Amino acid sequence: MVGKEVLLTLRGLKKIEEELEFLKTTKRREVAERIKQAISFGDISENSEYDEAKNEQAQLEERIMKLEGMLKKAKIIDESEIDVDKVSIGTTVKVKDIEFDEILEYTIVGSAEADPYELRISNESPVGSALLGKKVGDIIDVQVPDGVMQYEILNIEKGIMEG
Repeated sequence: MVGKEVLLTLRGLKKIEEELEFLKTTKRREVAERIKQAISFGDISENSEYDEAKNEQAQLEERIMKLEGMLKKAKIIDESEIDVDKVSIGTTVKVKDIEFDEILEYTIVGSAEADPYELRISNESPVGSALLGKKVGDIIDVQVPDGVMQYEILNIEKGIMEG
């Protein structure tokens, strides 16, 4: 991810900033308190509570550095610049799965804020990259582990940019 810009919607930016603030304030204090408490148990050479707290501290600091790095490389998707004539990052796309005759709706986002459970898919995912640049009425083939899926694009609109 070195040098690669991180594409974010306003919602994604806000989410990262909130997580970073929580980790730097609340979580750091909690971990520091656990370390202090573990040290009070005495000999730290065979102190599993101390080892666990130090490991948690290392993971916490690594996550903080990752989030700070993402924010430094962030490029915010400007909702006013989104063109709904074609699929792009920041659009919500309604597609029909031709094989299963099922309607699905995906919001295309940068990889940093992808969340399949919220149907927010990365522009780098197989479905996301296949949809990019396509228009309403286009039928696309998407290579997935089980074979090839076919989707017809039914609608493109601006995605939910903040939340």
